[in-house]
Amino acid sequence: MTSSPSPAGSVDARRVAFLGPVGTFTEQALHREAGLAAGELVPMATMADVLFAVNEGDVDAGVVPIENAIEGTVNATIDTLAFDVDLVIQRELVEPVSMHLLVPPGSPLDGVRVIHSIPVATAQCRAWLRANLPDAEVRPANSTAEAAAICARTADPAVAAIANARAAEVYGLERAASDIESHPENRTRFVVVARSGIPAPTGHDKTSIVVYQRADRPGSLLAILQEFAARSINLTLLHSRPTKTSLGDYCFLLELAGHVADEVVADCLRTLRATQADVKFLGSYPAAGERGGEVRDQADAAQQAAQRWMADLRSQIRTGSTD
Repeated sequence: MTSSPSPAGSVDARRVAFLGPVGTFTEQALHREAGLAAGELVPMATMADVLFAVNEGDVDAGVVPIENAIEGTVNATIDTLAFDVDLVIQRELVEPVSMHLLVPPGSPLDGVRVIHSIPVATAQCRAWLRANLPDAEVRPANSTAEAAAICARTADPAVAAIANARAAEVYGLERAASDIESHPENRTRFVVVARSGIPAPTGHDKTSIVVYQRADRPGSLLAILQEFAARSINLTLLHSRPTKTSLGDYCFLLELAGHVADEVVADCLRTLRATQADVKFLGSYPAAGERGGEVRDQADAAQQAAQRWMADLRSQIRTGSTD
């Protein structure tokens, strides 16, 4: 796979961990980032293994999935970032998701009895599976590539895997069915993490934080959200997770548009830190997509128009006595 030049916020790393084995969507995504693809790629068995390897200094950077358009957030990634490691997100990558049913060469579709894949992948294909292989046994794997490897190793025509096209190439499998995901516009978002360093602002950035409540009381979540609303900061993600300390005790993962270098974002985070039990900073980093310049120009134009509107209103204020 040909990698493109590293965009703003890229990480040039000598050793890069990813959810393995070779052929996962994670590996496919990191190959699109030249600074990462040029390093030594180190496959790991689980997403937590990737994050711990970065945290402990065994590798320079790691790439893990954090959100899927169909299944939502990846809790294993979020929980490890929130509770177990101290890492900083360097950028995000968005990868299109196309799922295929892979089989040993020459195996017929109607002979499939067992299907291996990661639970998130099988969930994304549940409609196709129900319609085409309703009696097949679905067995979980740690990754789509591991599922393909199991299928290739067994070489049993009754055993299949749900994985991507790259896994088919790597493990010498055939596509018995292509594009079996329920939603063709499906995407998975990945984050690149390192032990330290905050990328410089680009004008089209995100900031990720975890907010731990000081007390579970009526209106506590509203109070958190009002800090963003009062400053016109757009929240792009709000996700609650149990703190693992007591029943009913939750923290919140929030992603917002903007960079900690922006004073309005910095002021919001300061206030949250002062009013809540704790705020864990996960990073400010370039948002994925090629519309950064366009988004920035639109925001600047809207701000300038709002300033002209307010200036016009204030110019109409009467001065002097009203008698």
